[in-house]
Amino acid sequence: MFYEKQGERVSLKIKAQPGASRSEFAGLYGDEAIKIRIAAAAVEGAANKELVKFLSKAFKVPKSAIRFKSGETAKIKILEFPYTEKFSEFIQKLETSN
Repeated sequence: MFYEKQGERVSLKIKAQPGASRSEFAGLYGDEAIKIRIAAAAVEGAANKELVKFLSKAFKVPKSAIRFKSGETAKIKILEFPYTEKFSEFIQKLETSN
């Protein structure tokens, strides 16, 4: 499973693909992670900053509430943030499309 809900927070396992023309969700990466294309190069933390910004907009969460649990310098990352209605809707859409 690519996410884990713990109380009011959720951990999301992400396969990051930097250097894309735009930031977007790109489906599941097996059963273990969600693939996200990032519109920034993996240089000096630019891709991580763009990833946080993208997740903040997608799930209506303040950027300051998103934190890395692991993988800051790896392609597979785990980020934690507050569980929101937008995230719940996102999970429902994914489950119905698969």
